[in-house]
Amino acid sequence: MTPNQISVVIPTLNEEENIGDAIESAFNAGAGEVILVDGGSRDRTVAEAEQRGVTKVVRSLPGRGIQLNAGATFVGPEQEVIVFLHADNQLTRHCLHQICKSENVIWGAFSQTIDSGRWIYRFVEFGNNLRVRCLRVPFGDQAIFVVKDEFLRRGGFEEIPLMEDIAFSKMMRRDAKPRLLPGPVVVNCRRWEKKGVVVQTLQNWFLQCAYKLGVSPEIISAWYR
Repeated sequence: MTPNQISVVIPTLNEEENIGDAIESAFNAGAGEVILVDGGSRDRTVAEAEQRGVTKVVRSLPGRGIQLNAGATFVGPEQEVIVFLHADNQLTRHCLHQICKSENVIWGAFSQTIDSGRWIYRFVEFGNNLRVRCLRVPFGDQAIFVVKDEFLRRGGFEEIPLMEDIAFSKMMRRDAKPRLLPGPVVVNCRRWEKKGVVVQTLQNWFLQCAYKLGVSPEIISAWYR
């Protein structure tokens, strides 16, 4: 397999400031196609994507699980692996090559680099990577990748308002341990900067615990927003 046989699917909603860099990073990593799935942006997200040469634009209902599944249905028949990339993330040049060099890989994610020099983010990166290794739960901002046939066989993501990445990880880890590749994927620090690193991290833990205890994704989504 070569990077040209890997598709990158990017869900968007009002991401005109970030989408160009995300698309460019995917092509620079060697992706054979980049599929943008827009959930109804009111800014220039789609126009920016088209200017950057995105392979396909798919219009979808909003909701990350819905959008990710919609994008996967448009992956070309010759593509073997799908990478799901957040619009404010960027792949580095070696990410897709690492997938190609991994033997018997079914699914996984990448180590992160958060785009801030603040030392506290190094702890966040370490904790996120440790979660994948110990709990086998990658998050969406670690650019989850999966063999296309395995993704389709399992029915894709749950189309829920939030926690679709955790639900997907729980489903996939029953049969295969996720592969954590060195990447890295570069992550925009805007979420942490908006609320503060400690507050955002504690909120993430609280929402994850609520989901694990059975609180519905609809209620969790309302809390989050």
